[in-house]
Amino acid sequence: MFTKRTFPVLQAISAALLFGANAPFAKLLLGEIEAVPLAAFLYLGSGFGLLIFRSLLTAFSPYERTEAPLEKNDLPWLIGAILAGGVLAPILLLFSLRHTAASTASLLLNCEGMATVLIAALTFQEAISKRIWAAIVCITGASILVSISSGGAWGISLGAIGVMGACILWGVDNNLTRNISIKDPITIVIFKGIGAGSFSLLLAYCFDIPLPNLSVIFNAMLLGSISYGISIVLFIMAMRNLGSARTSAFFGVAPFVGVLLSFLILRETPNALFLISVPLMIMGIFLLLGEQHAHKHSHSPALHEHPHDHTDDHHAHFHSVEALIPNKTHSHLHTHESLEHIHAHNPDIHHRHGHTQEQ
Repeated sequence: MFTKRTFPVLQAISAALLFGANAPFAKLLLGEIEAVPLAAFLYLGSGFGLLIFRSLLTAFSPYERTEAPLEKNDLPWLIGAILAGGVLAPILLLFSLRHTAASTASLLLNCEGMATVLIAALTFQEAISKRIWAAIVCITGASILVSISSGGAWGISLGAIGVMGACILWGVDNNLTRNISIKDPITIVIFKGIGAGSFSLLLAYCFDIPLPNLSVIFNAMLLGSISYGISIVLFIMAMRNLGSARTSAFFGVAPFVGVLLSFLILRETPNALFLISVPLMIMGIFLLLGEQHAHKHSHSPALHEHPHDHTDDHHAHFHSVEALIPNKTHSHLHTHESLEHIHAHNPDIHHRHGHTQEQ
């Protein structure tokens, strides 16, 4: 049975599937391109790929305003996200990997989801129930299991702490992006992709890292347009309805997807840890999907713009423009009056309220 929560859940899982597919395909490219320029062209592919898509959409179809444009007061969140996730995190990771065992780095990179959740809970007061914490532990645990390498050395060092620091910065990126998730996700990813990709390319130049031939660059950008570009757009759209914590929890299945595709594409053999991780991952998803959260809550008056229709209590306003169809998704500046009611909800853009211990 499809509910209003089904679509954002599918968006979050689809984002994870597309991002998870990046690992095995990127591994095929790593024989012909270094890691830093590969990251650069993956990011640039996401930005320019969506820019081309937006241009074609505008040229061949009538313009319909279904997404809210970015405004001046959104820029601090966007710039902060680009600096944290596209500039500082890659620098910290690059220097940390020089002093970190590969197996340690693979394990610690799973900390991004947990960092996102902790920042959402502690800094942005996003409501996270015991059930959601259990789901996050299950999915993160399963991701760690599929990342364990039996052949590599493992240990905690300053480099390992640096890898965790990079994950925290990506957690900051996710939460800052959440604050502008009501705005056009394609525009957000265009800026993030081109900004982060240009920086990584500059990094490659500074470290005198050679660039590959044009065919490899094209393949990397094509991969980035799908596994980064479309994936991050879906991730942002899911965040506006599920919040950072739940979206990141669903996104935690990405390493699992990457390993599964590696078995199919690269003919790698699954180990016992992968088989153990499967029921753990399924349990985590089951806990997420089965969440029921409803209580009496109040909404303060608000004025903002985002995609909406008129099928819920939050958007019972009237239009002065006849061209706007109330039951069709559209975007315009609108006012929310004070409202108090009870219904099932997630920490979406209308329900980022605090909770008492009983709730």
